Amino acid sequence: MFSGLKIAVVFIVLAVAGGGFFYVKQLQSNLKIMQLNNAKLEQAVETSEKSLELLKEDNIRLNNLSDQLTKDLQKAEAYGDSLRNRLRELDLVQDAIRDSKDLEGRMNGATAKLWRELEAATGGDGDTPLPNWLHSVPGAGDKSSNTDREDNSTDSSSTETN
Repeated sequence: MFSGLKIAVVFIVLAVAGGGFFYVKQLQSNLKIMQLNNAKLEQAVETSEKSLELLKEDNIRLNNLSDQLTKDLQKAEAYGDSLRNRLRELDLVQDAIRDSKDLEGRMNGATAKLWRELEAATGGDGDTPLPNWLHSVPGAGDKSSNTDREDNSTDSSSTETN
């Protein structure tokens, strides 16, 4: 019986050793897989850190552009306000009645100036020829455009009778 017990103990020791061997092999396999996963995670972290840095740089750049656009908008609004104030001061209807050719010439000149400023502000050189409709009117301002009337006054209380 003693020899049967020895055989049983040897089988148990061999079984435990064989199980241990397979367990160690499994642990080594798992370790290799975890090392590969760790390398992938490190690469992913590095990529995300670079992306985060790029996002921060873009955020700074976009904030600067937004600030510049805000300043430009404020300038444009101030310019629009000054134009509105100037138009309130002018009586274009009276100017048109008095001397429409002169008014037309001044308006075309102002429009041409704005046209060139707009072209220069959008990347042009401001020297492009103006459109035909913006050229100055020959003889603008030298006489009234209403030549068929004898009375050039702007007094609306008088009536014309034939």
